[in-house]
Amino acid sequence: MIFATSVIRILGDWYVPVSTFYGLLVSFLILFNVHRVPFMIIGLFFTRKFPPAKQYHKYAVLIPARNEAPVLANLLQSLAKQDYPKEYLTVFVVADNCTDDTAGIARANGAVCYEHQNPNERTKGYALKYLFEQIARDYGIESFEGYFIFDADNLLNRDFISRMNDSFDAGEKIVTSYRNSKNFDENWVSASYALHWIRSSRMRHRARSVLRLATNIQGTGFLFANELVRDGWKYVSLTEDRAFTADAVAHGYAISYNDAAMFYDEQPTSIKIGFRQRIRWSKGHLQAFVETGWYLFLNIFVGNVFRKKEERRKMPLGKRILEGIRHRFAAYDTLSQLLPGALINAIGFVIVTAFFLSCRAYTVGTTVNLFGGKDWISVIVRFFRGDAMPVTISPGVRAVIGNAGLTFFVFWLSRVQIEIANVFQAVYLFFTDRKRIKPMPLRRKVRFILTFPTFDLFYRWSMYIALFKKVTWKQIPHTSAITIEDIESSQKEVVS
Repeated sequence: MIFATSVIRILGDWYVPVSTFYGLLVSFLILFNVHRVPFMIIGLFFTRKFPPAKQYHKYAVLIPARNEAPVLANLLQSLAKQDYPKEYLTVFVVADNCTDDTAGIARANGAVCYEHQNPNERTKGYALKYLFEQIARDYGIESFEGYFIFDADNLLNRDFISRMNDSFDAGEKIVTSYRNSKNFDENWVSASYALHWIRSSRMRHRARSVLRLATNIQGTGFLFANELVRDGWKYVSLTEDRAFTADAVAHGYAISYNDAAMFYDEQPTSIKIGFRQRIRWSKGHLQAFVETGWYLFLNIFVGNVFRKKEERRKMPLGKRILEGIRHRFAAYDTLSQLLPGALINAIGFVIVTAFFLSCRAYTVGTTVNLFGGKDWISVIVRFFRGDAMPVTISPGVRAVIGNAGLTFFVFWLSRVQIEIANVFQAVYLFFTDRKRIKPMPLRRKVRFILTFPTFDLFYRWSMYIALFKKVTWKQIPHTSAITIEDIESSQKEVVS
């Protein structure tokens, strides 16, 4: 008991230096968030618009598919109905470790299909790696000017390829698009996902496209130039999209966004499947940060570390300066999106406040103001009560336990008010994108607005779990029979 008491006292004495270090770390993280509010404001009102293309470009459409027989034909048929000249499009499907008739359906609908059977290579990234190897062997990577990537459950507006061609013809090397949902109103889980993707377009992609920076690729519905895969596809982690984004920005590429190009995908409807997917995303997020974070950080200060001096010298001085500024800021911005800030804050809170401060309370006691924060819940409580409800505990073991419990309560309270604020985001999105969201009764909209905060709550807990859990890639089942004709019918209802 005496030894334990001595250890607690020693740990309590370390609170001040540890807290100081944590404060510096939080300040560092804040530096990577100061630009987000201005970006959100820009995205509310502006997005980049592209002039009509002057020429058609030759593209390959790549579709990795594992046991996607229920939905693949609908995607291939929506591709066949594109208003883009067919002679400029070649559709490839990789039937990845399939046990159903995915390959047969692909060929019956006019796609070039390769079958990949390797149980040790089970991620989407490995499927794409294999597909690029086959294209390089049979066609040559440079036979196509650009490559589209879609998931098998996607559906495309009839002008999707044409609108993306506008961006490519304008000189963009990587372009992503507006992601809508074909089963938006199936239940509150699918609605939360659907609102998340709309939020990404409205609050993340739009501003970065206007500013000629780099937004992030999100799994599907994007286009990139052949020069990015001249040496093949190398992104085989759990989240190949994050790895591709970080590596491309580190090499100096901008990633643009075309708001006029819209596609649809199927959202999970099960909490279990959705949470499993979020854990995989979080694990991939951490992997991408470890793999590329240092290069992005370095590029902020020294510019593009991958560009050779000879290439830099060829650029006019003015363009070189502007490109250097753009690239540094894009690297900073991408690193800010890659930083696992929620995880770092949570770990810091547990270590500093719930552990070291609680040990210090053994000697000096503690006073915790339950509603002393600047969050709106605390402000309301203080308005009605007149105080912050301070709780004081005398030194001793009770102070250690009490401080830990009360600080967790204060932390939980701060998180609640942040998550509740997402309700207002959902209201905003239903208003701004009302012409793109399928019609539904008001009561369902209200239900989806109130449940939307769960999406970010799942993200936060999935990040904590992913830090310790071994995660493997597992298929998300797709069964929706919705076709592009069904969606077009619902769009006519919105317009009318």
